[in-house]
Amino acid sequence: MAASFPETAISTERLLLRPLAEDDAPGLAAMMADELVLAWTDHPHPFTEAHALDLARTLAPAHRATGRGIVLAVTEHLTQRLVGLVELRHTDWRLRTTEISFVTAAWARGEGYAPEAVLGVAQWLFEDRGFLRLELRTAAGNTAAQQVAQKIGGISEGVLRSAWIVRGESGESGGSGGSAPGAAGDRRGHDRPDHGLSNRDLPDHAPSGHDRWAPDRPPVGESRSDLILWSLLPEDMETPEPAAPAWAGGHRYVLRD
Repeated sequence: MAASFPETAISTERLLLRPLAEDDAPGLAAMMADELVLAWTDHPHPFTEAHALDLARTLAPAHRATGRGIVLAVTEHLTQRLVGLVELRHTDWRLRTTEISFVTAAWARGEGYAPEAVLGVAQWLFEDRGFLRLELRTAAGNTAAQQVAQKIGGISEGVLRSAWIVRGESGESGGSGGSAPGAAGDRRGHDRPDHGLSNRDLPDHAPSGHDRWAPDRPPVGESRSDLILWSLLPEDMETPEPAAPAWAGGHRYVLRD
């Protein structure tokens, strides 16, 4: 039986990361309708509530069960409002390494939610699951995602040339926003970026990604982009000793200025 992540909830100072639920479908569909999410991810366009339900009911559970990664809804503690989506993918259980992607709702950008969520997941991976490396890939024009990588203490390891495709004017001009290759969609003819649940992540018996996630309108303009590769190791985490583990209510993450 393949190794896999357990169903879990991770708590940070302001956020709760938990399994995606069917009730998240309206908020998820609204979040994915943003033009920056369209630009930097490979999610279907338009992303409907039907897509959101399929993700919650079938694709995300299969993604976890087969050991490829895990999909977590990010919500505010105070309001329970959906802030974003975090996904681990391309997990290598022998090397204990995985890649993270994230999407942030338009209304929640600028609040520091993305780095807080990513660091919460990183702590859980390193301290509770014994992982040794976390990767993040950001499109060259996605400065907001690059800032997230820097804030969590990520180390830039180089550039993957012409390794991703961005969509629409926002992607070409490099708008801001909390999503990145590694945000939640996987356009992967290459490796990712917001690659969430691409064809290769579907169980063998499932319809192909093309059939299941077929767009309802012609594709928008696309252009090629370089990807910046970032890494985070346990020793990169500058954290004080905790009173309790982060996922149990103790908050150890440290953001860089």
